[in-house]
Amino acid sequence: MKGFDSNLRLQASSSPEFSNGFLPKRQNFINLNLRNCYHRSFSPTMLKLFTSSASRVHHLTPAIRVGSTTPVESPLFKALSQLTGWNRRSASLGQRVFFCSEPTDGEVAAEAEAKAVESDSEGSDSKSSSAIVPTNPRPEDCLTVLALPVPHRPLFPGFYMPIYVKDPKVLAALQESRRRQAPYAGAFLLKDDPSADSSSSTDAEKNINELKGKELLNRLHEVGTLAQISSIQGDQVILVGHRRLRITEMVSEEPLTVKVDHLKDNPFDMDDDVIKATSFEVISTLRDVLKTSSLWRDHVQTYTQHIGDFTYPRLADFGAAICGANRHQAQEVLEELDVHKRLRLTLELMKKEMEISKIQETIAKAIEEKISGEQRRYLLNEQLKAIKKELGVETDDKSALSAKFKERIEPNKEKIPAHVLQVIEEELTKLQLLEASSSEFNVTRNYLDWLTILPWGNFSDENFDVVRAQKILDEDHYGLSDVKERILEFIAVGRLRGTSQGKIICLSGPPGVGKTSIGRSIARALNRKFFRFSVGGLADVAEIKGHRRTYVGAMPGKMVQCLKSVGTSNPLVLIDEIDKLGKGHAGDPASALLELLDPEQNANFLDHYLDVTIDLSKVLFVCTANVIDMIPNPLLDRMEVISIAGYITDEKVHIARDYLEKTARGDCGVKPEQVEVSDAALLSLIENYCREAGVRNLQKQIEKIYRKIALKLVRAGAVAEEPAVAIDPEEAEIVAEVGVESPENHTDKEIPVSSDSSLEESNEEAQSEKMAIEKVMIDESNLADYVGKPVFHAEKLYEQTPVGVVMGLAWTSMGGSTLYIETTVVEDGEGKGGLNITGQLGDVMKESAQIAHTVARKIMLEKEPENQFFANSKLHLHVPAGATPKDGPSAGCTMITSLLSLATKKPVRKDLAMTGEVTLTGRILPIGGVKEKTIAARRSEIKTIIFPEANRRDFDELAENVKEGLEVHFVDDYGKIFELAFGYDKQED
Repeated sequence: MKGFDSNLRLQASSSPEFSNGFLPKRQNFINLNLRNCYHRSFSPTMLKLFTSSASRVHHLTPAIRVGSTTPVESPLFKALSQLTGWNRRSASLGQRVFFCSEPTDGEVAAEAEAKAVESDSEGSDSKSSSAIVPTNPRPEDCLTVLALPVPHRPLFPGFYMPIYVKDPKVLAALQESRRRQAPYAGAFLLKDDPSADSSSSTDAEKNINELKGKELLNRLHEVGTLAQISSIQGDQVILVGHRRLRITEMVSEEPLTVKVDHLKDNPFDMDDDVIKATSFEVISTLRDVLKTSSLWRDHVQTYTQHIGDFTYPRLADFGAAICGANRHQAQEVLEELDVHKRLRLTLELMKKEMEISKIQETIAKAIEEKISGEQRRYLLNEQLKAIKKELGVETDDKSALSAKFKERIEPNKEKIPAHVLQVIEEELTKLQLLEASSSEFNVTRNYLDWLTILPWGNFSDENFDVVRAQKILDEDHYGLSDVKERILEFIAVGRLRGTSQGKIICLSGPPGVGKTSIGRSIARALNRKFFRFSVGGLADVAEIKGHRRTYVGAMPGKMVQCLKSVGTSNPLVLIDEIDKLGKGHAGDPASALLELLDPEQNANFLDHYLDVTIDLSKVLFVCTANVIDMIPNPLLDRMEVISIAGYITDEKVHIARDYLEKTARGDCGVKPEQVEVSDAALLSLIENYCREAGVRNLQKQIEKIYRKIALKLVRAGAVAEEPAVAIDPEEAEIVAEVGVESPENHTDKEIPVSSDSSLEESNEEAQSEKMAIEKVMIDESNLADYVGKPVFHAEKLYEQTPVGVVMGLAWTSMGGSTLYIETTVVEDGEGKGGLNITGQLGDVMKESAQIAHTVARKIMLEKEPENQFFANSKLHLHVPAGATPKDGPSAGCTMITSLLSLATKKPVRKDLAMTGEVTLTGRILPIGGVKEKTIAARRSEIKTIIFPEANRRDFDELAENVKEGLEVHFVDDYGKIFELAFGYDKQED
């Protein structure tokens, strides 16, 4: 072969080591005597390494291809030489070494191989890029190879790739190939599995190892790379790419062996201007990238030292292999045999890589500038602190903090408990020993901040004037006599003792009755600071007891935050919605409240964050709840419960007149003389729109009325008038001297302007005339124009209840209500007696219906033995409304009366309502919600009510205005109810 001389000498070299992901790189270069030169303008030479001397599998014999000692004229390689700084004139880098697996020895082998290469090249294309020395067998003779799946990126010729082979059969076959001096296999990229999750790489590797035979063949790309098996260490196999292959057919399944065709690049014209321009653009892009990445420069040096010059195909492969393209784009380059198209694909990938490099450089520069700026600022601050400290202008942070904490505790040092004072002193000493940059410093500083800011021993001056407290409570709330009486008792005890103790009061009642607002009024009456927090849905004990200081972002509990906020040790704390406490993985807050709300324990309340005891015995706790049944019994036992049942119609009228109307007028900017709401309209609003126990909805409706009134006034021009023009006193004097003709009367009379006061009076008169407008009247006739159609209708469905229908009384969370029990006959016939129940009743109420049926049959047998109504009639009992869930035992006597009314075919007494639980023997047991049920009866214009005898005490405690006009009967046996319900004829007689 031209340009070669076989008379070469080779020095021993060290064992190869892999560098930069390419072919093995020798540390000691081989000294060559160069006598002939290779003068082709575009060198096709290529280095090839087929073994590793470290593995000792087969011996290496060097077959040397000598580079020219004269400058290479290839412009392509000159450009890359300028990029990498590699001077081709250098004696050590200007020669390239090629290795093969021939078992020859010494100079004879080198001469024989050189001659063989020369003879082969003379009959080949002069522009061929192959410089591979033949082996036994040669790579082009490998027409049947093992198919190895490559999971991530394809293997390009001239690069090495480590893969892991888990199948022992495949591993044994690879080892056998090396022993037979045919260390070749096919590396093929795996196709994507459409059924697999691409984000799970571990699962993907498991799926690859499970693929066998045809299934594996279907998952492989047809075009791959013939790879030399460089070494095998355990299950790791290192492959070195040689040339492109295409699978033609499968030979065997386990291990997968396929027949292949060796692919050659399509013929191309090396002098084609388009190809040259494309290659130069690739080199130009590579030059730009190499300026930003030293790793790529190492890639270029290693590749050119061991593979050969950058021909057009190798340049395309090199760019695609080292860029960050995805597997599909890299496989597209590998499959492309048209050199020009391959260069264009590589150029696109290189351009993308260049853009990524620019973005990376921008990000790195921005971060570096930020870090440099922060470091500079830190150094300047430290220098400033040092200068100030030397001049005595300012002390360091630790000294300033210690001085601040000591200044806080100095005024109240005698009041601070001894154990707390000791902890503060210890933490101050610890603070001085810590570095300001340590995390423990911040923890200690925050801890001292909380300890020193709490009001140790500071109490607000309480009000022990009962008359003043009564006046304040009456100003804010109408009614609520039970609550007001209890607060006045608390004040009276405090006045006699000279000091007050903390108490725990629980206000229970339906929504909107003023439970939360009365807490603020109590605080004002007692002259205490007020703090409110809601525990509805609270599921974390740390909200009550605080977090441990070891946690990041630890905070004290709500009570410590309360004391810091109010600044006194005896505030009034309102704990809202205590019946809606949650319970989760972070503990049970209800159990944590036991210590807080126990008068015997809260004198030594321990917060987890402070870790020192706090005296809460002077705190007055007021809790609110809608239903006390939801409060755990141990917690309920610690509280004094005051029930607020709700307001009757008269009380709502007073509240609306004295409180809600005034507030709504002020909020809407309406003056009292501009509107008048009649009593009939207010009563209709309460009865037909706001029938619930509280007044929250009533407040909303009144605000709605006044908003519409405000809109009406503005539209009528009562407010939106042009502002009066102010007259300057000096201008007024000039007008008075000169005289102005009046445009109204067209007279020559002058208008005297004597003083500022007369001007103001005239302006006020004019303003009052403008504001004069017809007063807005709200009465029952036009109420619907402001609040819409009535929401509620009369609960009293019947003026005279028919046979089988009786009115009962029920309690709900919204207050009391009336409900009817209706019974009718479904079917008559001998032995067909039975009872069907509807109305969405609960289990307790269903049992009450069965008991009522039994008791009614018993009473009927006693009153009319010959009457077989219950034995021969199938009955249907219904409790409207059907969509409302109902439960409870208090409808027992009402159900019995309804059944007996149907059996005797006699309606019950007019305007009668009853409630009470009945036993099988006819005894009447007590019920709850007496006030709510009484209010519901008054709302439905009921005059006669039947209560159990055991509830007489509850009824006597009601206010006189609630009991007024009612005829109440207390019974302990159903016989009395029977007489009251059906004996009205005798009573009339």
